[in-house]
Amino acid sequence: MSLDFLLFDDSEGDDETALFDAMACVVPEHEARVEAEIATVIAWAERSFPGRRGPIEEGGEWDADLQVSREQDGRRTYALSITGTRTFAEAFREHFAQALG
Repeated sequence: MSLDFLLFDDSEGDDETALFDAMACVVPEHEARVEAEIATVIAWAERSFPGRRGPIEEGGEWDADLQVSREQDGRRTYALSITGTRTFAEAFREHFAQALG
C-alpha cells in the first residue's frame, strides 16, 4: 500500500535515534484512508521489529504516538510520531522511502 496522505519529516537525535513525524488534516470522507495508512505503518513496524515496541530509553527499538483532533471546520487532524533506533530508522527509510519529505 502506498502512502497518499502521510508524508514523514525525518530527523536524527544526538543519541543515535531518529524521529519520523507526519501530519494529515482531512475531510471526513478521507479519514478511513488516513487511518488505514497509519495502521499500515504501525503493522509494518510491529512485523519488522516484533516485541520491541517501547520507549527507547527503556530498551525499546521503536515507539509511536498518535494524536487525533477534530477541527472546527469538521476536518480531522492526525499527527503521528515514530521514534526508533538507528537500525529501525534505516529499515523505516528503506521501506517508506516514497513517504519521506
